[in-house]
Amino acid sequence: MKLLENKIAIVTGAARGIGEAIVETFAAQGAAIAFSYVSDSSAEKANALVNKWTSKGVHIKAWQSNAGDFAACETFVGEVLKEFGAIDICVNNAGISKDNLLLRMTPEQWESVLQINLNSVFYMTKQVIRPMMKAKSGSIINMSSVIGVMGNAGQASYAASKAGIIGFTKSVAKELGSRNIRCNAIAPGFVETDMTSYLHDGDASSKYLADIPLGKFASAADIANTALFLASDMGSYITGQTISVCGGLNI
Repeated sequence: MKLLENKIAIVTGAARGIGEAIVETFAAQGAAIAFSYVSDSSAEKANALVNKWTSKGVHIKAWQSNAGDFAACETFVGEVLKEFGAIDICVNNAGISKDNLLLRMTPEQWESVLQINLNSVFYMTKQVIRPMMKAKSGSIINMSSVIGVMGNAGQASYAASKAGIIGFTKSVAKELGSRNIRCNAIAPGFVETDMTSYLHDGDASSKYLADIPLGKFASAADIANTALFLASDMGSYITGQTISVCGGLNI
């Protein structure tokens, strides 16, 4: 039996990168999947992902929806419930970075990062917990970052948003544990995706790798496999935790 057989998962920001890998991994393990993407430029990739897994018999559907907008999240989750009937797993993956030194950071840059990275986790979690509470079961997985654990120069807004996710995760775990709803966070380190091509820039690459005990960058699949563990019954006694998938970067 597949690890997510008969489970219904909702994933935000999933047309590419880590989100796409999570959709692929969950689909391969038997889940029905609803996922969101925000930009018109991601529509083609989202449709290709849907077509790939639909052809393999997976119930999967994509929505263009802004996770940083409360009304949009409410509509998205409502439509998912109409289409799928339930939500067993929620992966809050949508996120952005607008790095800048604090001296130069504008209020608009700060607010946009907090809106997408942190507020979206509250918006989506608030929407999915009602059907989960009714079912007395659920797994919520929030995508934090090793930067939220360690901090980093030039990333004050990103670090604050990702650290906030960790505090939110712990609180939700305590609040909803009695309803058999688990809430955990994943803190990836440097992950090879379309958004992190800078990792391969000569001197920069060597510098980053020197700080990683395992001596290599993570793949999106490494993060997706951790999400699979937390979403499945293998992680049934784990809640309120932050799992760093960073090759030892934060030791």
